[in-house]
Amino acid sequence: MRPLLFLLSLLLVSSAHASTPVWSKTGHRVVGEVASKYLNAKARRVIADLLGGRSLAAVSNFADEIKSDRAYKEFGPWHYVNIPPGKAYREVTPSPNGDLIMGIERCVAVVADKSQPRKERVFYLKLLVHFIGDLHQPLHTGKEEDRGGNDIQVQWFGKGSNLHRVWDGDMIDGYGMSYTELAATLSRVSRRERKLLQQGNLYDWVDESRKVAETVYQSAKVGEKLGYAYSYTYWQIVENQLQKGGLRLAKVLNEVFS
Repeated sequence: MRPLLFLLSLLLVSSAHASTPVWSKTGHRVVGEVASKYLNAKARRVIADLLGGRSLAAVSNFADEIKSDRAYKEFGPWHYVNIPPGKAYREVTPSPNGDLIMGIERCVAVVADKSQPRKERVFYLKLLVHFIGDLHQPLHTGKEEDRGGNDIQVQWFGKGSNLHRVWDGDMIDGYGMSYTELAATLSRVSRRERKLLQQGNLYDWVDESRKVAETVYQSAKVGEKLGYAYSYTYWQIVENQLQKGGLRLAKVLNEVFS
């Protein structure tokens, strides 16, 4: 059995100016897969029409895929937001280039507007799926000075990495599970628990993610060697954030298409 698969059996278990994948492709697909299970009938029908039958998981990495095309460079700052420790989003001066919350709000506005061209609604729907995922990767609400942990160099199983990359993909991809397998391992939630996890709004969620980021920042020092013990300690946070991302994406989409 692979070492990290063994760990999984034991568990119930940003300022992201990064070129590395965000939540990894697998992580974003998990968020989309979870969301798809909690869509109401109308949202499910409209999304199927707009996406031509493609799933939320299938389009969840679109916002990363277009990064290499300079025609879309304006959307780069929408992947993250810089929030100093101890501050709330609304206490920080907004970036003139936009940020993750502004991006999500713009996506919601376009997708919800039936007067917008279909092509535009489809484009922004794909972005929205991705950005709600980004919102729940804690280091995408991180510090500007270290680029959401990208400048905190660490070792992951003996190979060079950084704290942002560890949380983006190293831990998730190390399990070697497909997105459907990983989504299936997440704890079942009751209707009451789902309502609790979905309560609040974007501002509440970004502030919550920033608090989780503080825990992540304290989890490792520059140059530290991370591996089995680190995954064992922090995997539950990864699962929690993926599940929250999926449930909250479903809430946003249900409201948009209500």
